Amino acid sequence: MSFVKLLQTPILLLLFSVVMLSCVKDIDLDQTEEIALTPDLQVSLLVFDVTSADFEDKDTGEFTAVIRDTVRLEFLDDSYIQDDLSTVEFSFRYTNFFPQQFRNKISFLSENNRVQHSLQFDIAQGDKNNPVVTDWVEFIENERIDVIKNSIKMVVEIEVLPNQNIFEGELKFESKGLFSFEF
Repeated sequence: MSFVKLLQTPILLLLFSVVMLSCVKDIDLDQTEEIALTPDLQVSLLVFDVTSADFEDKDTGEFTAVIRDTVRLEFLDDSYIQDDLSTVEFSFRYTNFFPQQFRNKISFLSENNRVQHSLQFDIAQGDKNNPVVTDWVEFIENERIDVIKNSIKMVVEIEVLPNQNIFEGELKFESKGLFSFEF
């Protein structure tokens, strides 16, 4: 029995050594710099509904053809956005129940209210029984990504393009941003 115990210790030591050496043998620690995480984050930016009443001046009750809304995008100031943002895809959707067309302007502003990025498109005329959807996608990447990193506000401006139809209806707006990172 003592002979078995005497052989058992070297055999266990040999097996343990083989297992430890075989696990480490094929690891290349220089490859850790080649690992990149690329998560995506989808964020709802601004959602609103406007009616014909929203185009009336609150003080005078007079019709105003242009209305605007501003939202602060505080998350754009976070360090992971500033350091690791690689692309952004903005999606804007209008559902128009008005029998009028609209002109839309969306601007991204710095803290000093300087325009960093701007886009403009028309919103198709709709009908209260047959609304029309207008979609717009804006993709920003590479050297242009700094315009988003330098922004902290988004301004949406809507202008009615008048026609002979009665100005009555509803306009729904939804906006999202798909932010892609590389860590």
